[in-house]
Amino acid sequence: RREAAMVKNMGEISMLYDFYGELLTKRQKDVLEYYYGDDYTLGEIAEMAGISRQAVYDTVRKAEKSLRSYESRLGLVERFRRTKDQTDRISAMLDEMISSADDDVLAAKLTDVRDIIEGLDEE
Repeated sequence: RREAAMVKNMGEISMLYDFYGELLTKRQKDVLEYYYGDDYTLGEIAEMAGISRQAVYDTVRKAEKSLRSYESRLGLVERFRRTKDQTDRISAMLDEMISSADDDVLAAKLTDVRDIIEGLDEE
């Protein structure tokens, strides 16, 4: 249970960091990258940074709080998730239409539309 919650938190922080990481201080970015990206312990980060383990812990928590605060104000991650869900649904519908299309020209056009929509996810 605890491990699943940690993994969920890591995924959440990672997504928030992707959207809002540049708004953090350099120290916060560095510490989060070591902690979440490189899987260093608080003690290892403290030793590398020349600060106490408690200071690292406080930096991680403050950075996480800042990321969550940015999301609560701006909602970019939630908007991204909703858009991704919608484009996935559209792609699935297009796949059904393509597989049942009797007209090859129509099927090709539907395939092009699906490819454009799926390309939006990659940008």
